[in-house]
Amino acid sequence: MDIVTRLQQKQPLLSFEVFPPKTLNGEENLFHELSVMVGFKPDFISVTYGAGGSTREKTLEIATRIKSTFSIEPLIHFTCVGQSRHDIASYLNHVRSLGFNNILALRGDPPAGQHQFTPHPEGFKYANELVEFIRTMDHFTIGVAGYPEGHIEAPDLDTDISNLKRKVDAGADFIITQLFFNNDKFYIFMEKTAKAGITIPIIPGIMPLTNMAQLQKVTTMCNPDMPAPLLREIEKCILPDDICKVGIEFTINQCKELQSYGVPGFHFYPLNKSTAVKSILDAFWH
Repeated sequence: MDIVTRLQQKQPLLSFEVFPPKTLNGEENLFHELSVMVGFKPDFISVTYGAGGSTREKTLEIATRIKSTFSIEPLIHFTCVGQSRHDIASYLNHVRSLGFNNILALRGDPPAGQHQFTPHPEGFKYANELVEFIRTMDHFTIGVAGYPEGHIEAPDLDTDISNLKRKVDAGADFIITQLFFNNDKFYIFMEKTAKAGITIPIIPGIMPLTNMAQLQKVTTMCNPDMPAPLLREIEKCILPDDICKVGIEFTINQCKELQSYGVPGFHFYPLNKSTAVKSILDAFWH
């Protein structure tokens, strides 16, 4: 079943993002962790594509195993980095032949070692162009990314929402947001998207904080606004486990607030680990 149909039949939805491990042992560990997560009956599981398409075949292998093992619909991440229109059409036809119906269409990050996105001369420069191309295939349900605090390359939030509107107008069916910690930023984003005429479902992306290295990586990646109460609690932490406890408690409260707001779902970024997300869902998901 496609994700839009699920959104029409049931809200809120629950979903998780996973990334393809680099080793066979890592893959077995992932499916052990997934066996815990699927106990919460997620509506779909998204599988990332890797910078520069570095995991494209592994993405499909993991998605195939998820579907066959758990009977859960995968959401296939796909980017246009380094690919011509012909390459993109060929890959998407392969995805369709495997029985997958849901695509998360992204511009994508440059390959490792490159700092700037350079489009293929016969490919696409922007995600809205990719969405429009996928829509012509008349097969896939299409998700796109939204940025409650603006994409890191966008000059401001309003400009970024204009870019999002182009993706919606090109044929996107739903939006999944980048992670955020300040719900007020999300509420402002929702108000601005509504004013821009964006009416498709917007699912918030949630990442539980579990350690200091993760916090530093997230800050480098997208520099999300950190609520003062959360920072104060983190500063009190002495042991590594203390940060995990603070992160779990914060995320439980964050999700309860978003649930009261009426979001259409929760898309968790658990970094291939089940422990934190299980504690969070045990506390608020019914």
